[in-house]
Amino acid sequence: MNKIQFSIDCKFFFVILTALFSSYATAQQHYVIDNKNNFWDKVQFGGGLGLGFGSGYTDISIMPSAIYNVNEIVAVGVGLQFGYLNSRNYYESYVYGGSLITLVNPIPEVQLSAELEQVRVDTRYDSNINRPAFSDSYWNTALYLGAGYRTGNVTIGARYDVLYNPNKSLYGSGFMPFVRVYF
Repeated sequence: MNKIQFSIDCKFFFVILTALFSSYATAQQHYVIDNKNNFWDKVQFGGGLGLGFGSGYTDISIMPSAIYNVNEIVAVGVGLQFGYLNSRNYYESYVYGGSLITLVNPIPEVQLSAELEQVRVDTRYDSNINRPAFSDSYWNTALYLGAGYRTGNVTIGARYDVLYNPNKSLYGSGFMPFVRVYF
């Protein structure tokens, strides 16, 4: 390679490098200086509501949450959970706690999620012929990793509790489908 070719290659490399960094710097500068971005404009509220009724069985849950859209790809947030379960002549249970949520949208139609959930479970078992009444209270920790299809404010998908233990977990399975809505 001669000296002239090396000089042209270096100039070409620096021109491309300068163009890349200047567009990156301009984008960053625009985002930081733009005072029109209000914190509350990037906050969305949503959550879930669950109702289940059957012969002698009741399941009611309320799960409000809020997320902050860091940018078009990443959102972080918090959630609360309140639940009541009752199986007549067997048990009555109250569940309450919170969660930390991270959502990543690598493309607008795909949403990946990670949710760390910590809930308190207070259960009272009724007495029957084989055993006396007793109570059980414990904390349950779950780490859900999920993926879903997103359209507008709605995401439909599935998540899995990577900490799932059938002997200790609150739910009967580590795998759960979900519908997530944020306004």
